[in-house]
Order: sequence, then structure tokens, then C-alpha cells
Amino acid sequence: VQLQASGGGLVQPGGSLRLSCAASGFIRRIDFLGWYRQAPEKQRELVAGVTKGGRKNYADSVKGRFTVSRDNAKNTLYLQMNSLEPEDTAVYYCKAQNAWGVYWGQGTQVTVSS
Repeated sequence: VQLQASGGGLVQPGGSLRLSCAASGFIRRIDFLGWYRQAPEKQRELVAGVTKGGRKNYADSVKGRFTVSRDNAKNTLYLQMNSLEPEDTAVYYCKAQNAWGVYWGQGTQVTVSS
């Protein structure tokens, strides 16, 4: 499974961004797709994820602001981020998981600053 993330950038507080993660390869057996982030000097943390069955989960810090979605026809995972805060600044990574392993995409930088 190969993952290609895009959509990061610089945005002012209160603004919005949408991240995309395009999956290719052995995608039919993906059980979980998720977005993680890592800020400087902090551990990587789960932001939002969605299972093959459509169950979604979010970090408490992003509930009500971020929405994760999965387009199976396009093999793409999205993260709609609204009401962005400086604390959301981080490198965002997408992750896929199936019975054979865990796969990471390259990161995309999100910077929230005025």
C-alpha cells in the first residue's frame, strides 16, 4: 500500500484546510485509515480515523472542528479541518493498516499562524 498525502499549508487562526491521502496498491484489504500529527518535540498522535466499516473516531482536541471521510471509489482519505488553532500546527501523516502491516504516507506540513 502506498499513500500520498497533500493539502497542507499556511493558514490563519480560524481558517480551514482539507487534507487528502490517496491510496494505491493492495487497498481492498485496508481495515483502517487515519490521520496522525506530530508537532515539534511531541509524540505522534492520532487525529482522526475511520474503519473499513465506517466507524470514525477523533482526538478530543479536534472534535467538532475536524471531519474525516473516506471515498472508497477514489481510494482517498480526507481530513476537513475547520476553526484551526495555532496548536494544530504539525506535520500531518496518513496511515493505513491491514492484516499484513501498517503503512505511512509522507507528511504534509500544516502551519496555523497569523
